[in-house]
Amino acid sequence: MEERLQKIVARAGVASRRRAEDLIRRGRVTVNGQVVTDPGVKADPRRDRVAVDGRLLRCEPLTYILLHKPKGVISTARDPRGRRTVLDLVAGAGVRLYPVGRLDHDSSGLLLLTNDGFLAHALMHPSHRVDKVYHVRVKGRPTPADLERLRRGVRLSDGLTAPAKVRELKREGGDTWLEVTIHEGRNRQVRRMLAAVGYDVAALIRIREGGLSLGCLRPGEHRFLTPSEVARLYRAAGLEREPVPPRESR
Repeated sequence: MEERLQKIVARAGVASRRRAEDLIRRGRVTVNGQVVTDPGVKADPRRDRVAVDGRLLRCEPLTYILLHKPKGVISTARDPRGRRTVLDLVAGAGVRLYPVGRLDHDSSGLLLLTNDGFLAHALMHPSHRVDKVYHVRVKGRPTPADLERLRRGVRLSDGLTAPAKVRELKREGGDTWLEVTIHEGRNRQVRRMLAAVGYDVAALIRIREGGLSLGCLRPGEHRFLTPSEVARLYRAAGLEREPVPPRESR
């Protein structure tokens, strides 16, 4: 199936679609050894040899995985300190995968992994406003005024956050469980937001992203997404439906 060259480059995870277009216009992309500078040129990634700066793009089946990341696992492709990463938990997938965003070392819950760079970029970019929902246990009992501050946005060291959706779920001893929904993806954002209004986080679990839920997966377990779930992610990110069917399992 032929596709626009910029889409092939973006899906390979090399760059966003806009950045891929720039790479093509600057003559850094070749198709079967010939430089192509028109992003609208079409190629078949299964038949044609597409390269960026001389490096061939690997044509792998599009793969989408939903993982329940446990606490203590790193949300990166590799760790220089040799700690366990989320890729260690999906080592049998058979393709190169990359986490869509991050959950910090002490957090758990839903984490998407894919080799669809185009979708991953859109899901992570705040302009696409893809909701991420967390259940958070905080020390103490936040007041209505504190929750309202989160709903308006709080100022952090890297600027004012977008307004969050926040509601109290239940009280447990001296702690409180909150549901917090944001569409940004700053480093440790939910923990920093709650610290800014005076509360320490005792537990943080991402339960939903882009319309997909963690469901009954236990920590460390994962599953392949269905075609309808991939379509849901594309809609959540405001993208056209991906025409290539994803691999559901091996």
